[in-house]
Parts: sequence; C-alpha cells; structure tokens
Amino acid sequence: MKYVCLVYYDEQIIRDMSEQQWLDLNKECIAFGEQVRGSGHCIGGNALQMTDTASTVRIRAGQLQLSDGPFAETKEQLAGFYLMEAKDLNEAIQLAGRIPPARLGSIEIRPVRELPK
Repeated sequence: MKYVCLVYYDEQIIRDMSEQQWLDLNKECIAFGEQVRGSGHCIGGNALQMTDTASTVRIRAGQLQLSDGPFAETKEQLAGFYLMEAKDLNEAIQLAGRIPPARLGSIEIRPVRELPK
C-alpha cells in the first residue's frame, strides 16, 4: 500500500539554524532518502520551498481567486513529503519515525487513495 508522509515543522526553527546545522539536516535527509529508496520503500518525494513562496488558488462562483501564501496559518508548515510503499500502516509509521525532521516537527501519514479509472 502507498502512504504519503507529510513533513511539517515551524519554519522559524529552520531560519534560526546556523548554515552548518541546515546543511547537516539536509545531509541527514539525503541519506535517509537514499536508504529508503534503496530498500524499495520510497517511491518519490521532494522538499518544498518555504511558505513565503506559496500561492493558493480557489475557484469561487466560477472565478479564479489567487492569494499569496499557504491556505491557513499554522504553527507548523508543510516542508516536504515522501511517497512510501509499505505493507501496512505499522510499517509506514516505522519508516516515518526515521525521517530526520520528525524531531523538529511532525510527520503526517496518509494512505494514498486510488482514483477510479
């Protein structure tokens, strides 16, 4: 079964890091990604730019509405995701627990819903 592991953290924690701390965290994430791709668990994923680069699109009354930033203000922001293949939720939880930014924020695990063809 496929699971998306959504990585959330407070962007201010990242902004407060030294350049070396930021580089070290990225190296950990790269190493983790290589490990789970090598084991066949990781199908894909990406890091995301900070929320100040985000745009939100809505259609209301047939009109496109565009706003800067994420949909909602929260304490933690979506920072990236991993698309994982796991035999069940328990395995997905074990994999998500190894994602390095879990110690800075949280990892939301969501089963992928296959759309009908």
